[in-house]
Amino acid sequence: MYFQEQLKRYPQTQIQSRIVSAGPAQIDLALQRQRVNLEDFADLLSPQITDVQLEQLANRAQRITRQRFGRIILLYAPLYLSNECHNGCRYCGFNAENQLHRKTLTLEEVEREAKILRQQGFRHMLLLTGEAPEVAGIDYLEEAVKIIKHYCGSVSIEVFPMDTHDYQRMVNAGVDGLALYQETYDRELYQELHPYGPKSDYAYRLQAPERAGEAGLRKIGIGTLLGLGNSLTDVFYSGLHALYLARKFWRTQVSISFPRLRPAEGGYQPNSVISDRQLTQYICAMRILIPDAGLVLSTREDSDLRDNLLPLGITQMSAGSCTAPGGYGEEDHESEQFEVSDHRSPAEIETVLKTRGYEAVWKDWDSAFLNQAS
Repeated sequence: MYFQEQLKRYPQTQIQSRIVSAGPAQIDLALQRQRVNLEDFADLLSPQITDVQLEQLANRAQRITRQRFGRIILLYAPLYLSNECHNGCRYCGFNAENQLHRKTLTLEEVEREAKILRQQGFRHMLLLTGEAPEVAGIDYLEEAVKIIKHYCGSVSIEVFPMDTHDYQRMVNAGVDGLALYQETYDRELYQELHPYGPKSDYAYRLQAPERAGEAGLRKIGIGTLLGLGNSLTDVFYSGLHALYLARKFWRTQVSISFPRLRPAEGGYQPNSVISDRQLTQYICAMRILIPDAGLVLSTREDSDLRDNLLPLGITQMSAGSCTAPGGYGEEDHESEQFEVSDHRSPAEIETVLKTRGYEAVWKDWDSAFLNQAS
């Protein structure tokens, strides 16, 4: 059974009603449970949560995070390989109709970018592209990964959805992680926001994390783009999806990201504005629902918020990010997918982590760990 079948068991109108109707008494009951279920999770997302209850939620999330992860934060860097794209996503800077400088890195430029990130300390790199397979398809990704693997221990991809066979090719090339956001689980809104291009296939994208799991990827990351639709139901479905994947692929590490919509080329305005308080509530509730999941916060958020959210569940952060292909080797703001908010260097973020009692982890995995001694 694919997740799409489970999703049908939780109609959006019912989930929305459950979340918004949960009052302080129901939230108290959810906070008192040693192990929360999906109904409790819905209650913990309620906009009726009081300041006192939010503090209790945050304290519990902090305790769980310390127990499961200690005081470490995994740092990673996004590496944009291409911004060429055939999709019409209304909110994305890479939209096919946007007038921006289009670029796909040569393999020589890929190596240059990887070298720069290696020099900055990164051993985890996340490769990103648009959807233009004639210039940045499977063959191109295989060659790029083989080059990048010389400079880091762990390579993840945030690219177009693939069939199981092609995900297996990625695994064989050296990829061990996938990040793939559904953007919104509201199918009607999804179709409105993705009017044309390969990304307009809602079901194919929804099933992609399972195809990646079947191919043997070690890490699978999901999430929604907060602000596109109803954040309450999208966060609920992200939790539901993460639980499903963690149970089906129990050897795989599942992570959830919380990106908020940022300004991008094309001038798309969010359907809703997610406050810092709401974002904090979502992160803490997710930590309580899935204690062992990785929770990711990118440079979309400003430095103060990222620093303050550190203790409450976050385990992975990007640093020194650039969202334009080739942007580490040459300054390029015309090719960006979106604007970042935290402009601190990786070294500056490492210093902040140390002053707050955390250890910045640059490498926690290498494929060599799987090699048997001869």
